Amino acid sequence: MRIGIFLIAAQFPGQAAGQALAQVVEWIEAAEEAGFDDVWIAEHHFMSYGVCPSATTLAALALGRTRRIGVGTAVSVLSAWHPVALAEQAAMLHHLSGGRFTLGVGRGGPWLELEVLGTGVERYERGFAESLDVLCAAMSGERVAADGEFFRFREVEMVPAARMRPVVACTSRATLALAAERGLPMLLGMHVGDEEKAALLREHAELSGGVASGGPGAVPGVGGFGAVPGGVGGHVAAAVGFVGDSTERAVRELREAMPRWLEPGLAGYVPVDGRARPPRDIPKYVDFLSRTHPVGDADLCVERIRRTAEVTGLRHLILMVEGGGPDRTLDNIRRLGREVLPRARRPTPPGPVPPASSPPAPASG
Repeated sequence: MRIGIFLIAAQFPGQAAGQALAQVVEWIEAAEEAGFDDVWIAEHHFMSYGVCPSATTLAALALGRTRRIGVGTAVSVLSAWHPVALAEQAAMLHHLSGGRFTLGVGRGGPWLELEVLGTGVERYERGFAESLDVLCAAMSGERVAADGEFFRFREVEMVPAARMRPVVACTSRATLALAAERGLPMLLGMHVGDEEKAALLREHAELSGGVASGGPGAVPGVGGFGAVPGGVGGHVAAAVGFVGDSTERAVRELREAMPRWLEPGLAGYVPVDGRARPPRDIPKYVDFLSRTHPVGDADLCVERIRRTAEVTGLRHLILMVEGGGPDRTLDNIRRLGREVLPRARRPTPPGPVPPASSPPAPASG
C-alpha cells in the first residue's frame, strides 16, 4: 500500500498567505521523515482555501528539500495553463528529481482564473479534451504539433523531453471517460465513499479496456512515481487522515476545526460568468468525512485504510492532513507516520470486509 499526504495549502484564519506556504514546506519535510511515500500539492487561485497558485513551483521546492519522497500535483488546473508549458515544467522536474515527480491535472471549474489568466471559460467547457491530448503528446518524449480549435502551432521538439503520463482528477463521468479513453489513471476526490470509488474504477476499466492497468495500448514505464504503484491501474484516491488519542476526540476536533477554514475558503470559488455557485453544506460535508475516512484513533484509521483497499482494490491513498488546523497538522503527520502507516501497509488479514461506518454521502463539492 502506497500512502502519501495531500496538502491544500490552506490559509487558516489569522494567517498570512506567506506563513501558510512556509508551513506547507515544513509539513513536506516532516512527511518524508515520517515515512510517507509521496506528497501531493493542490493548486488554487485567488482564494484562502488554498494559497498555492502554482503547484509545479511548490513541487520544485519540495523536490529540492527532500531526497526520497515522491512529489505530485493534485492538481495543476489544465484549463488555466498552456499544456506544452506545463509539460515542459513536468519534464524539468522529472529530470532534476531523478524521476520523483508526477503531474496530476484537472479540468478545474468556471472560476476567476479563466478570466484573469486569459484562457477563457470555453477552455474549461469545451477544450479540456484537446488540452489533455496536447499535454499527453508533449509528455510522450517526442515532437509535438497541434492543429485544433484551441491550440494551433508548428511541430517542435520538446527540450528537455521526458516520457511521462499525467494522472487526471475525475469528478465527473465526462472527465472519467476522457481519462479512460486515453489510458490515463484517475485521481479520485475526498467527496466519494468506497463503494462509489469502486464503481468509478469499474467504469474506467470497462471504458479503457485495461489500458491504464497495463492492457493493450499502455505505455510501459510511462509516468512518474505514481504510474504503477500496484493495485488497480495506477489510480490514486484522496481521503482525510486525522489521528487522535480516541476516535471521539479526533472526530470532535475535526468537526470543530475544519469548518472554521473550509467555510470562508470555499466561498472564494467565484464563477467567471455569473452562474450560480453550487450550494455547500459545510457541516454536513465534514460530518461525512469524519464518518467515512481515516478519522479516529490509530486502530480505526488503519481499519478504514484497509477497508478502502479491500473494497476498491486501490493501492495508493493520499491523506489530507490539514483538517485540524495549523497547530495540529505537524503532530498529525508525525503520529500517522508512527502509529498508522506501518500497520496499514501490512497485508490485510483474510476475512470479511468490515462494514462501513455509514453509507457514502452524496458529493458536496
